[in-house]
Amino acid sequence: VQLVESGGGLVQPGGSLRLACAPSARISGIADIGWFRQMPGKQRELVARISGGRAKVYADSVKGRFTISTETTKNLLYLQMNSLKPEDTAVYYCHVPRGIWGTGDWGQGTQVTVSS
Repeated sequence: VQLVESGGGLVQPGGSLRLACAPSARISGIADIGWFRQMPGKQRELVARISGGRAKVYADSVKGRFTISTETTKNLLYLQMNSLKPEDTAVYYCHVPRGIWGTGDWGQGTQVTVSS
């Protein structure tokens, strides 16, 4: 599956951004899909994922602030990010696993910078 992210940018602390991911396959047919991020000098980490088409899991650091969702009519995956913090600064990647989360298909990434 090819994945194309959009929606990154520069935002002030406390602000919001919505990332979008457009898969090349029908999103209604993708059971597992999610968002990862990679901060400078660190390993890529899970932000949020949808498993089995319904179960949503969030990293503790983003619970209550970020929401993962899909819109089948537009064939898009979203990540709504609210109350952004400087430590959310990272490149965000859309991901479809092949077997194990963290291995599989990745988008090119979109930069999110939270700074005043």
